[in-house]
Amino acid sequence: MVMNRRHLISSIAIAAAIASPFTAPIISAETAVTPEVSPPGDIPDNQAFIVFSSPAGFSVKVPEGWARKDSPNETVFSDKYNRIALTTSSLSHPLDLAYAKSTLAPEIQKSGRAVKIVKVSEANLKSGKAIKISFDANSETNEVTNKQIRQENESFFYAKDGKLVTLSLTAPKGADNADQWKMISSSFRWK
Repeated sequence: MVMNRRHLISSIAIAAAIASPFTAPIISAETAVTPEVSPPGDIPDNQAFIVFSSPAGFSVKVPEGWARKDSPNETVFSDKYNRIALTTSSLSHPLDLAYAKSTLAPEIQKSGRAVKIVKVSEANLKSGKAIKISFDANSETNEVTNKQIRQENESFFYAKDGKLVTLSLTAPKGADNADQWKMISSSFRWK
């Protein structure tokens, strides 16, 4: 029977785990996954959008037909490798570039996987000033394929009366969603 190298390494790892079940696992820093050459995840140019009105007091356009999952402080829309997350929280500091660089960007780095902050900037949108943080990160490991992909992300932070809404847009690195993401982030409105 011929074993390929990956199967042999897996077999050795399993045998080592069985032989020494009380050995602590080796923990190492996660490295960035190489982006795919032709990533899936472009939002089609003919995608229909609908207005999502949140009970938290805001609305935003989202792609029609995407899966939706609600939790107490977050609503997530997803389709294949694309994700739009709307998270609400309280804010006791002014929302400005200094706060974004000292607090928001480090929080993203701590909570993500192999995060690389690309840019922190102000965005002047129809709803007013927002903070935009662009970053790359690894996806969670797919439970079926055991595979990760490199993702590009844009998080927009909108603040009003002590409330903070974070609009997080995620797609495979290299997907062409610039126009759709601009339309979504510009559609945000406070009620």
